[in-house]
Amino acid sequence: MGINLSNFLTSKSKNKRMMEFQDLDHIDGVSISTVSANLYNNPRDDLVMFYFRDGANYASLYTQSKIVSENIKWNLKHKSKKLFSLVVNTRNANCFTGKQGYKSLEKIAEIIAEQLSDKQKEDDAQPKKIKPKEIIFGCTGTIGEVFPEEKIINKISELVSKIKYTQNKYIWMKAALGIMTTDTQPKMAMENCMIGNSDIKIFGLAKGSGMIQPNMATTLAYVFTDADIPNDVLKKLLKKNISNTFNAITCDGDTSTNDMVTIFSTGKVKHSKINSFNDEKISSFDEALNKVLLNLAKRVVADGEGGSKFIKISVNNCKTDNDAKKIAFSIANSPLVKTAIAGEDPNWGRIIMAIGKAGVLINFEKLTIKFGDVLIIQNGKLNMNYKETDASEYMKNDNIEIFVDIANGTKNFIAFTMDLTKKYIEINANYRS
Repeated sequence: MGINLSNFLTSKSKNKRMMEFQDLDHIDGVSISTVSANLYNNPRDDLVMFYFRDGANYASLYTQSKIVSENIKWNLKHKSKKLFSLVVNTRNANCFTGKQGYKSLEKIAEIIAEQLSDKQKEDDAQPKKIKPKEIIFGCTGTIGEVFPEEKIINKISELVSKIKYTQNKYIWMKAALGIMTTDTQPKMAMENCMIGNSDIKIFGLAKGSGMIQPNMATTLAYVFTDADIPNDVLKKLLKKNISNTFNAITCDGDTSTNDMVTIFSTGKVKHSKINSFNDEKISSFDEALNKVLLNLAKRVVADGEGGSKFIKISVNNCKTDNDAKKIAFSIANSPLVKTAIAGEDPNWGRIIMAIGKAGVLINFEKLTIKFGDVLIIQNGKLNMNYKETDASEYMKNDNIEIFVDIANGTKNFIAFTMDLTKKYIEINANYRS
């Protein structure tokens, strides 16, 4: 089957921001396979397997929702030192599916483990017996529908037979497209860095464009590296770098039941041993990981359901990090702010409103607000030289920056969001159609 571009090409979205894709190529230790299990009742790829022939170290962060999907329960329960496969299905969230949803994963994991173990015997001189608990799942789609166990089981043999040990941009694109739901664009990112004198690759994929505001991470995001980093260090790196990336975005203020971000380390590059999160040798890796996660997170917002504008909200000089974050998300999640931006209306009064409702004690006499370079509020008063025509012209841009200075501390936070359009309502009113 050729590359599936149905969502990508038939979308009516005019959102073309961040359409440039990096050329993800081969990364040692990661293999990819995609098939159509007909989950959408059409031939688009909807089932993706990532296979780690020699196993991979890993770390995951999951949704903080009090209602979680069955695959999240599975992943949290089965904690192995290494993983051999991640399998992602679309169209069905496997949430509120009860015992059937979980038992389906048990059965699927057993079949995958058996078939991957057979593949080990075919391809390796010293084959490993893969266990069901060494497989994790990502599920995304509609909540509360019966999990399509048989459709997925019927495609496992094909999925395993299509495993490619050598990757290229085409295969990564197929994987990125295969995990999409309402997305109109695949989301991929990559960075190169060094650990000691060794060259390291970090590749990432994500999906998501709605039900986006995390309390941990958001959507589905998977990061792969050929570095050799222990699980505990990976977990600390992931936690650190989530805060200003996937924890800094919102499309609609809603946290999913299925959110997960996982990083896999194949250990194929032999570099200086990493024993600690504080090891100076991983400073370059730490920086590159943040770039990959931020790139993916921005792509989620840029592809926000029905969005026509990409919005950056910078809140500066607050007393605490939490104060800055509260104000930024108060602005980012305000329907009145988001609709004003959709209408290209420089209604700065809505920014004032959103700051005020954030519950943060501030001195309004020190407040500064700018739209781009257009200074609107200075020292708590309307700038004498402010011209609404300048602000109106600025609001026509596809990329909008709102700058807020509280001037009572040194802590800052940047949030990213999109505007609220009629298209958002259309997409979500017809989500299951």
